[in-house]
Amino acid sequence: MRDYDEAIDFLGEWGPFQRLIFFLLSASIIPNGFNGMSVVFLAGTPEHHCRVPDSANLSSAWRNHSIPLRLQDGQEVLHSCRRYKLATLANFSARGLEPGRDVNLTQLEQEGCLDGWEFSQDVYLSTIVTEWNLVCEDDWKTPLTTSLFFIGVLLGSFVSGQLSDRFGRKNILFTTMAVQTGFSFLQIFSINWEMFTVLFVIVGMGQISNYVVAFILGTEILGKSVRIIFSTLGVCTFFAVGYMLLPLFAYFIRDWRMLLLALTVPGVLCVPLWWFIPESPRWLISQKKIKEAEDIIRKAAKMNNITVPAVIFDVELQELKSVKHEKVFILDLFRTWDVAIITIMFLLLWMLTSVGYFALSLNAPNLHGDAFLNCFLSALIEIPAYITAWLLLRTLPRRYIIAGVLFMGGGVLLLIQVVPADYYIFSIGLAMLGKFGITSAFSMLYVFTAELYPTMVRNMAVGITSMASRVGSIIAPYFVYLGAYNRILPYILMGSLTVLIGILTLFFPESFGTTLPETFEEMQKMKGFRSRKKTRESMKPEENSKIQITEF
Repeated sequence: MRDYDEAIDFLGEWGPFQRLIFFLLSASIIPNGFNGMSVVFLAGTPEHHCRVPDSANLSSAWRNHSIPLRLQDGQEVLHSCRRYKLATLANFSARGLEPGRDVNLTQLEQEGCLDGWEFSQDVYLSTIVTEWNLVCEDDWKTPLTTSLFFIGVLLGSFVSGQLSDRFGRKNILFTTMAVQTGFSFLQIFSINWEMFTVLFVIVGMGQISNYVVAFILGTEILGKSVRIIFSTLGVCTFFAVGYMLLPLFAYFIRDWRMLLLALTVPGVLCVPLWWFIPESPRWLISQKKIKEAEDIIRKAAKMNNITVPAVIFDVELQELKSVKHEKVFILDLFRTWDVAIITIMFLLLWMLTSVGYFALSLNAPNLHGDAFLNCFLSALIEIPAYITAWLLLRTLPRRYIIAGVLFMGGGVLLLIQVVPADYYIFSIGLAMLGKFGITSAFSMLYVFTAELYPTMVRNMAVGITSMASRVGSIIAPYFVYLGAYNRILPYILMGSLTVLIGILTLFFPESFGTTLPETFEEMQKMKGFRSRKKTRESMKPEENSKIQITEF
């Protein structure tokens, strides 16, 4: 009895067909990079203060002193949400009194920004913040916008795999690309914050669905030796490329509506990929569409200049056999005390690593210096982080390398608080080094989780832990929000939590150099488990030990 990989072994691993699929599917991820992080510029908050209308009848001296000062990071700046009461200032101005000389400004009554705000256009011509005045009493709407986007990501990760199982990988891939691009385009015509945010949730659903389905399609079409490289360097690196393009677009396009229009264009350019990316032959076989699957393999063989066997898929193909699987449920991840502890530790590890990754990414434009350069550097640092993670995974124990990069990432974030304000370049360097460590750890979690759990619950374990990371991304914008009150506070929190989960990682079992466990009994024999007790009799090896990890 042959399985699928044996049946198509004649195609080879890295021919022209495989290279084409690798790069086209990776290229389809590029729009995900800038759509996923576009909110950092679409919802950028420029410097602002209360508007003083011309009708206030103030002298130039009183107009220049109409906004109170406040301390921010040790420096006096104009208050963003308060002004001195204009009726009082107009009275002083009419009487010819001078601010600071005849009148003590600190004793004057203040009021809110009753006439709106004046926003600096040094960085942005317009954002959704300046469009709908999402500042002061409404400043909570900005992080909520980002969190709701990630709630859309969470919802999309629930349904994307199921939809692709039902309707096919290729159909759902291009449908979700259309959803991401189409609803991004509709956002341009938003008439209020509520409309923009609802559409943004749908964009989030399409964004993650496109990513997941492209990942599934690539792992099913490509051979064994290429799948790991595709799922790490291919998908992750091209996501980072898209992320790097975002600040380049934003630098030249400072208006949020025009920026959003420019970001939809690459999605439209992906339409011709429909004629080059095939359906997954594995999925077609699972639907008993043998003829269509064979046609795809024959075209691939022709592209690779390989002679095709007379019969590619016979009726005894393993995927067509009805295989008995032991029924498993989510509670099986907590079936013994030791396994439950490992699951809870993984949930915390995924969630808090995600908080650090997204908080650092979203906060990049708020660092000292040029917002666009900082965002570009935040994206650029991800590429060596992914390469480093791939190299470390090949040769070193999992828990030590993950803990090591987390200690490094969290440690340098904690150092930012001792850097003098004048040395902001050094602070930026530490923030980027922290992003490097956390990104490396994040990219290694899929492999570590998949290696520790047994076959019967492996997909479920990767699914539930990656869902925890979505919860972390929803929380992350509020870490950035804290920076408006204290520039250092987000780094203290992120650094402390990152070091904490680095310590937590050291208490995991070690999976390096061991075979993938088939049962909970084998899982509990791994180095690092305190208990070697056998699990209950129902834990039998699966008859089908083939493994495929679906990224959520």
